[in-house]
Amino acid sequence: MFVLALLGGARAEWTLYSAIRRQAANDEARPADAIVVFGAAEYNGVPSPVLKARLDHVLTLDDRGLASAVITTGGPGGDPRFTEAGVARDYLIQQGVAEANILSETRGDTTYQSVAAVTRILQQHHARTCIAVSDGFHLYRIKLMFRTLGITAYGSPAPGSPIENDPTSRTLYTLREMVVTTLWRLGRKL
Repeated sequence: MFVLALLGGARAEWTLYSAIRRQAANDEARPADAIVVFGAAEYNGVPSPVLKARLDHVLTLDDRGLASAVITTGGPGGDPRFTEAGVARDYLIQQGVAEANILSETRGDTTYQSVAAVTRILQQHHARTCIAVSDGFHLYRIKLMFRTLGITAYGSPAPGSPIENDPTSRTLYTLREMVVTTLWRLGRKL
C-alpha cells in the first residue's frame, strides 16, 4: 500500500512538472485587455537581468498592439526607495511606452498578492483578460491563480530569461515552483 501511495505521489509530481514545463514553452500572446508583467529583483532602481528580460518582452508585445494597457507588479522587496513595479514602469517609459497606458501594483510581496491586486485593477476597468509575462516556469501558477479569481490569463514567457536559458536554473526553479504550486493548492483546500 505504501509503495502504491509513493508511486501515485511521484506520478502526480511528474505530471505537475510536465504541466509547468509545457506552459513555459507555450507563448499564448493574443489580443487582451492588458499586459501584466510580474516583478523581479531591481538593484537601486535598475532592473535585474531577469526583470529586464520580462520588460523587453513586454515591449515586443506592446509593439504588436496586443493590449491598450500594461500593468507592472511587485513591491519593494526590502528596498526602502524603489519598488519592482515602479522600476519596471520607469524602464518601460524610458523605452517609449506611453505613461498614460501603464498602471502599477506596488504592494504585492507574493505572486498571489500581485494576482489579486491586478484582478481588482482589471475588474475596476471592466476587463476580463490579460497576457501574463514572467519567466516560463512561473506562468502555470500565475494562470491558475488568475483563473480562480475569474480572469482569463494568456501566458507569454520572456524569451531572454537568464533563468530559463540556463538548464540548471530552469530545473531548480521549476522544482521550486512545483512545491509552491502544491502548497498554494493545499492552502486553498484547507
